Amino acid sequence: MRINRFIASAGLCSRRDADKLIQEGRVRVNGAPARTGMVVGSGDLVTVDGHPLELAPPESRVVLAFHKPKGITSTSDPARRDNIISYINYPRRVFTIGRLDRDTRGLILLTDDGELAHRVMHSSFGHEKEYVVTVDHRITEDFLQAMRTGVRILGQKTLPSTAWKTGEREFHLVLRQGLNRQIRRMCQALGYRVTDLIRIRIMHITLGTLAEGSYRELTFKENEQLLQSVASNGGLSQKL
Repeated sequence: MRINRFIASAGLCSRRDADKLIQEGRVRVNGAPARTGMVVGSGDLVTVDGHPLELAPPESRVVLAFHKPKGITSTSDPARRDNIISYINYPRRVFTIGRLDRDTRGLILLTDDGELAHRVMHSSFGHEKEYVVTVDHRITEDFLQAMRTGVRILGQKTLPSTAWKTGEREFHLVLRQGLNRQIRRMCQALGYRVTDLIRIRIMHITLGTLAEGSYRELTFKENEQLLQSVASNGGLSQKL
């Protein structure tokens, strides 16, 4: 398999972060510097910062649902005092599946399986994420329609989404992509400012009554459905 996938499957980080490690020269294969895109096999010794990696057995995967508070950063960087990994303090090494802005609260998933993380968060798979958004003034039908059909931000038009009003200044938004600070930028482009933003659903997994700052392991049923959703794109083991 490709080197970034191997590192992700070993549970160290996502494929994207694995590519960064390779570019920084921190990955070696059989003692030689790794190259982006190279293929490794079961007989190769892969190390990161001198530490050997081994593929974790599929049945050992863990997936957590966490209710992230504001002020916590979706990073594993220990140099950040507000990093999400230190905050959770889970007894096994895990990392986030995607990110939430520091000022956004709500549902975020964590796992020790980089391949699973890749298939859940990659925009090409089009998995739904639902948010409750509060803005600084009254919501109009024109505003909602613009959110549904797409708003031009970051040099591109956002993909069609689902939006419905739930209060004078509150609406729900379902996205299938994840541009940087996408919802805040979309609202700003339409003359609105987000005053509160919470993610309440990722695919079939909901925030529910999970207390802010708390986490839980996914239920057996949630894990099964997650497996079915990502396995349809091929390549993921049938054990979760």
